Amino acid sequence: MKTRKLPRGDRNIVGARVTEARLAQGMKQNELLAKLQTAGIDMSTPALSLLEGQKRPVSDIELNALADILKVSVDWLLGRED
Repeated sequence: MKTRKLPRGDRNIVGARVTEARLAQGMKQNELLAKLQTAGIDMSTPALSLLEGQKRPVSDIELNALADILKVSVDWLLGRED
């Protein structure tokens, strides 16, 4: 597994949780992107990398789709529950 080369940003609070949930399911970024596209969310590979690196804001529509796809709650993504 590659290690993160840049420090995490401060543009969102869900990026680390998205990465955690994705990896826990053994899902690669391109698989998540395909599922997002199926859900009507058009996101590029660099945009997902920036989101996971907390360097890009996440929209409410994206947040909802990520929660559904990763089978976690929005509250969990937001760090409101363990």
